[in-house]
Parts: sequence; structure tokens; C-alpha cells
Amino acid sequence: MITAKNLIKKYESGDGELVVLKDLSINIPAGQFLAITGRSGSGKSTLLYQLGLLDRPNSGEITIDQTDVIALNDDDRTRFRLYELGYVFQDYALLPELTALENVMVPLLMQGLNYEQVVAKARQALTQIDLVDRMDNLPSQLSGGQQQRVSIARAIAHEPKIIFADEPTANLDRETAQVVLGLFKKLHQAGQTIVMVIHEQEYTKLAERVITLDDGQIISDVLQ
Repeated sequence: MITAKNLIKKYESGDGELVVLKDLSINIPAGQFLAITGRSGSGKSTLLYQLGLLDRPNSGEITIDQTDVIALNDDDRTRFRLYELGYVFQDYALLPELTALENVMVPLLMQGLNYEQVVAKARQALTQIDLVDRMDNLPSQLSGGQQQRVSIARAIAHEPKIIFADEPTANLDRETAQVVLGLFKKLHQAGQTIVMVIHEQEYTKLAERVITLDDGQIISDVLQ
């Protein structure tokens, strides 16, 4: 599903140049649940942002489902993200003035589906994560765990090829984190490809594969 070769990502800093990813290569098969872990500053989120087309590497190749995504122009990259990929972030990224249902509907409306289809797909996604009974609530009326579940519903409503999750449990207590990770596990069992950055080692146990980064390079790659 994803092939990345020789990724280099660097940023300008006051002292010159900070190289965050150092000639990193990885293959991720379709249907795999991959956890990316490592200490702070190891390059975890930077790698996810390159693979998820939220940023561009300075050099290297990325192919997703046989599409050379590095070669896409900005409009085509935006379209590819909208139709093919789903995202879950640690801060939920929900629009505060919209209900849970309306938040899930946003990317579907952007795809140009008719309103009835959009409502049906959004309700189905909220049902899938056991939150349809709160669909008319605003984010401020939901707990952190419920907000993260809404963001998962939004990510899966259009049936993306890949879900990218960046520290999805960072703002959650242990019990709620387990609920959220359980949802990812169920999605994986249904065949969903998931790439998740996670800091807590104990939470990597639910993933099928765990890679550990250090100083912008893969130092461990384990199937479990």
C-alpha cells in the first residue's frame, strides 16, 4: 500500500540545518496496522506527515497504492488526501460550532456527494464507533474520548485506503485510550490499513507491526 524510499527531511534552524529523517525507507502492506514509536524528537510525526501527504520530503520517493504521490501537484495532492486518506490527530481537530454529525459530514460534502448520501454515511460511521446517540451534540458537550471517536468516524466515513493517526491517545486517560485503541483494532480486523504514531510503549501491543525510530532512522522493525 505504501512504499517510501530514501526519505530525507530537513529544516532550517538558527544554527544551520536540522535533519529529521535520514535516508529512511519503509514498505507498508495493505491491511497492516503499523505503530511508529520512539523517543521525543526521533522523527515519528515527521515521518507520518510525509507518508500522509501533509508535508513534502526534501528528497526521496513515496508511492501509495501505485500512485507516485511525490509527482502530484498541490491540487492533486489535496484531492488524493480527500478521497484516499483519513486522519486522526491528538487534538481531535473538530469544528466547535458543528455537531458531531456535521463534523463527520464535512469531508463527505467536500467530495461532492449529495446531502442524503452524506448524512447516511456520517450516521453509519458514528454508529460504527458507537456514538450515534450523541450525533447532535457539539464538541464542547462531549468528553475527550468521545471527541476522539468523532474524529475517527470522520476519518473512516469515506472509506479511505489508509488512516493516519498522530498520537491519538495523547490527551486521554488510560481507560479512554484503551477504548480508542480498541476501535483502531476493530478497524484493522475489518481490513483497514492504519499508520499510527504512538509514544506509550504499552499501547503498541495492539498493532500488528511496530517500528522504532531514533535520530531519524529505523532502529527496530518487529512483526508481533
